[in-house]
Amino acid sequence: MKTETSKATTATKVTTADVQESLFNAANFKDFLLRNEQNMLAQTLPEYLALQLKQKHLKRADVVRGSHLDRTYVYQIFSGKKAPSRDKLLAIAFGLQLSDEETQKMLKLSGNLELYVRDKRDAAILFAIQHRKSIDEANDLLDQLGVLPLGVPDE
Repeated sequence: MKTETSKATTATKVTTADVQESLFNAANFKDFLLRNEQNMLAQTLPEYLALQLKQKHLKRADVVRGSHLDRTYVYQIFSGKKAPSRDKLLAIAFGLQLSDEETQKMLKLSGNLELYVRDKRDAAILFAIQHRKSIDEANDLLDQLGVLPLGVPDE
């Protein structure tokens, strides 16, 4: 019974490829938007961050501790006063304990590139997120690669 439910849920999930195909096949843009309104990104980054805080029963102070970012900077990101870099958002992903899907959505909403598994640094970060590692454990992986860590102050 569970398998049938899972298949039904999976079948109704619209992928980005599905939306793109709909765009290519649309006679005009207005029709495309009407048919795909529910599939468009509608949240702002601050709205998404606030939702994640609520769903995960966290406080901004928890995110500060888990991201190793400056408290004021994190609060400015959550309020929409600062547009963070991709690395700062990835640090916040660790602070918010986001899944890989939630992290990718956050990156999309911010206008940043998603994590790309064929990039060694991105793959290490994605691995750490998928395996529920802390930012310190992620930074150990990044250190092994000889690349910049997450959650460090800009110089």
